[in-house]
Formats: sequence, C-alpha cells, structure tokens
Amino acid sequence: MGTFDTETLIIGAGFGGICMGVQLKEAGKTEFIIVEKADEVGGTWRENTYPGAECDIASALYSYSFAPNPAWDFKWAKQKQIHAYQKGIAKSYGLYDHIQFGRTVISATYQAGRWRTVFSDGEVITSKFLVSAIGQLHIPKTPEIAGAADYQGVSFHSAQWDHSFDHVGKTIAVIGNAASAIQLIPELAEVADKLTVYHRTPNWIIPKKDRAYTRLEKWLGKRIPALGKLYRFSLFAQGEYFVWRIIQGKPLARRFGEIWVKSGLKKHIKDPDLRAKMLPDYPMGARRILLSDKIYPAFARENVEVVTEAIACLTKDGVKAEDGTERAHDLIVFATGFYTNPFLKEIDVTGERGVSLKDHWADGAQAYMGTMTAGFPNLFILYGPNTNTGHTSIIYKLENQVHYVMDLMARTSSTIAVKPEAEAEFGEEMQRRLKNLAWSKVDASWYKVGDKVPNNWPGSALEFKRRFKTPIWEHYEISQ
Repeated sequence: MGTFDTETLIIGAGFGGICMGVQLKEAGKTEFIIVEKADEVGGTWRENTYPGAECDIASALYSYSFAPNPAWDFKWAKQKQIHAYQKGIAKSYGLYDHIQFGRTVISATYQAGRWRTVFSDGEVITSKFLVSAIGQLHIPKTPEIAGAADYQGVSFHSAQWDHSFDHVGKTIAVIGNAASAIQLIPELAEVADKLTVYHRTPNWIIPKKDRAYTRLEKWLGKRIPALGKLYRFSLFAQGEYFVWRIIQGKPLARRFGEIWVKSGLKKHIKDPDLRAKMLPDYPMGARRILLSDKIYPAFARENVEVVTEAIACLTKDGVKAEDGTERAHDLIVFATGFYTNPFLKEIDVTGERGVSLKDHWADGAQAYMGTMTAGFPNLFILYGPNTNTGHTSIIYKLENQVHYVMDLMARTSSTIAVKPEAEAEFGEEMQRRLKNLAWSKVDASWYKVGDKVPNNWPGSALEFKRRFKTPIWEHYEISQ
C-alpha cells in the first residue's frame, strides 16, 4: 500500500458505506477500511428503535438492486427487518473483516497527497481516498425550550429511545408531528393513559396502504426473480410519475394528491375543527410528503389531545402552552428530527492550503454532482449536497453515486479534484432549477438554509441515473 495505511477509508457503515464496500470488493479492491462510531452496521436503522419505526419507502425499492429480498414481511418494512437486511448484506459480502467499530472520527486533513484521519482515541489512519458515508439524518435535533432544566419527568429524543422506561399507562407528550412522529404516535396512543401531541405545522399525509405479504407472494418473489424486478419498477414508477409531478407543481397530480389526503382526513376525523388543524396551508410537496394509515385514527382517539398552540416553556411537571394551559406529563418525547446542515457537521475537515470545509461551505454546502468539492482532492461524499430525494429511494441514488465514485477512483493513480468553475456552475444550476419546485415555496423546512435548498436534487430519478452514468472528465483535474 505504499505510504498509506489503506487505499480507501470509508466513514460510516450505513446503507452508503455498505454499498461502497460491496462495490469495492466486487471490483477486486480489498485495501479499504470502514470505520463506524457505533458497535454495529446500520446507520439510522440501527439508531432509530422507537415504537412503530418503519420505512416510508416500500421495501422492494428500499433495498439494493444487486441484493433483492423476497422475504420482506410487509410492503413497508419495519426497522428490525431493515437492520437485519443490512447486517445480512455486510456478512454475505465479507464486509465485517473490513469494519472497525467504536471509531469516532474527530478530523480529516489532506496533506501531501494523502488524507490523515484522526480518531477520538488519538489514532491516525492515512489513506489515498476518503469517502464520507455518514448521511444527512443522523444527528438528533432537540429544540431549546425555556425551562427544560426544570422538568422532572423522563424525556428523550425519538432517535435515542430509552427502552428501560415503561411508558405503558403513562401520560405522554410528543413534541413534533413529522416523519418519525406519525409512526410512533399511533403506537403510543394504543398504550398511553393520555397522549398529548404538540402539533405545529401540519403535513400532507397520503394513505400508506400497508399490509403483510402473503406466503405465496414471498414464494413467487423467490422463485421468479423477474416478478420482483417488475414489482420494484412499478414502485419506482409511482414515485417518478406521480409524486415527482406533485413536487414539480403539476396541477393535475397535485389536485389528485390533495383529494386523496382530504378523503383520509374526512374518513377518520369527524371533528371539523381538528380536521381543519390537520390541513396544511402550503403547496403539497413543499415539505416532505408523509405516508400513514394510522395517524388520523390515532388523532381521533379519546385519549389523544392535539395541541396547536405554541409551547411557552417546560415546567416541573410538563409543558406550558402560550395560551397559559399547563399539562402534566410522565414522559416527553422529542420527535423533532435531525440536523441536516451543515454536512459533515461533527468532523473538522481540512483540504488544500489549510482551508476548512466549514469555511469553504460558509454560504451553504454545495458539491459538484453532490460528490466532490473544490480544494478537497480524493474526498468523496455519498448522499452529499443536492442528492436527497422527495419521491424515490435514496438507496437507488446511492447505488448510482457509488458507481460514479468508483469511476473517479479508477481514473487516477494519484489525485483527482473537481475544478472550482465546474462546482460553481453545477451549484448555480441546482439552485436555479430548485426555485421552480415545491421545496422553494415555503419560508423554512429541513430542506432549506435561508433561500437555498442544499439538500435536494432538482430533477427526476431517471435524470439522476443518466447524469451519474459517465463522468464529464474535463470537469476534473487528474494527476497520474
């Protein structure tokens, strides 16, 4: 390996890191290490173990194309089975021999043609290539609320669920009402004495139509792989030709989606005042479109209260709303999402001429093809800026991005770096196109930083695949 401890160092063993490891092994590249801060693979699916945790992309699409799983139990897989799938892939491809667990990265510095990565225990690993596979949604975000130190009950973030606390029969508060919240609220409503949901901005929620797969369906999927591929494509097409059109603002698609949501509201929530509180006042698609069969029936339960007044503070016993009403709670769950910006938030990354990534991205994160940023040679970012999706599977995008990174690696025996002008032009294109989409039609969301949308891809999934198929080599500086 010459002057390097390893040729490729991959940070993170979630879906991105596993995919990168698999493709390196398939290409005969065995000189790589995956470092993971936890004690097992899985990323978000290892961390999020709250009641009701499941995927909001159908199982057959939320899996690698090279490793279909005809044994999914449900159309929308539950957390335990997704995590088991990840561990199974890592084991079957021999990745555990390459993974170092319990390794927290503190910094990564580019010096003299190599990346020098420092860990919390002081150890250093040098590598030719550095791949960030830490994702966008892994640092829990708990809001700063006045009086938090006064509360004497139990509280935790949904991504840090305390299974030692018995929440059955308790008075529970859930702060938040987005993707994680709509999964755990119905589960808590079933067992809580009283559940209060502090509900700020309502969401567009489409019925999920979830169900268990039959034994016959599983058997057919195993025996006739072509059926599984056809089914996977049908799921892809629903996102590509329906949900994507909603995000684009196509009137017919948006109108159909709104009717679908309102029909679910009318069916399950009879109280007109509550129904009105559940209906968003922003365009469908501007924030993440959610899917659930259970949330509206849960809101309609007698032991569930939906509070739309803003929270004034926490008290010794619970939560005080701005209208002065104080409610006591044994448990407060913060279902308040994750820090999504800046990218690589926890790591001090330094590139050429001592420039830090934080300074380089002071005006907002951007990267050419969401993969490389100027001044940081041989650094590749999986699920980087402008690669997120609002209508299809991120695993589909990760696979395309990993193949792209493999092409970039293969092109050089020394270093590869994106040209600053190529990155700038790409970033301008992204923001220009994003201004016409639903994500830009609200003042604030987790997709946005100021007026910019640094997270999302502005085109279809098919365009993503096409543009990641072959690098435009003149956009790179390559030294052999």
